[in-house]
Amino acid sequence: MEAILVSACLRGVPCRFDGRHKTSPEIEETVAGREVVSFCPETAGGLATPRRPAELVGGDGHDVLDGTARVVEDTGRDVTAEFVEGARRALTAARSAGCTEALLMARSPSCGRGTVYDGSFTGELVPGDGVTSALLERNGIAVRSAPGV
Repeated sequence: MEAILVSACLRGVPCRFDGRHKTSPEIEETVAGREVVSFCPETAGGLATPRRPAELVGGDGHDVLDGTARVVEDTGRDVTAEFVEGARRALTAARSAGCTEALLMARSPSCGRGTVYDGSFTGELVPGDGVTSALLERNGIAVRSAPGV
């Protein structure tokens, strides 16, 4: 059975920053018949649930991995190290299960694919990928955002 890494919040785990989940019927249909590896990079990186909202500042997840951008909470606290550690652990989990694909939470500073929040905490979106998405992509795992969320 083919394995897929899926954001834990999309599988009903209340691990989002606000303590909620984002499961939907579309997600269940998308992963039906596959071995699902549920994973939350933010909690795996050491952040609590609930937690302060965080956004990418100075670029996207690729830039964070390159050391030219960071992840900060709305209070200004830098949580880059936690996001990078969570991404590394997600990659390890994906590799261990043989995942070649990941279905991740849209717009997240960890999991966003193609579009992320701009770092202003005003809800503005910009092109880019989250830290985990960037690391997975760099390691040959196809990443897409979840439908219907």
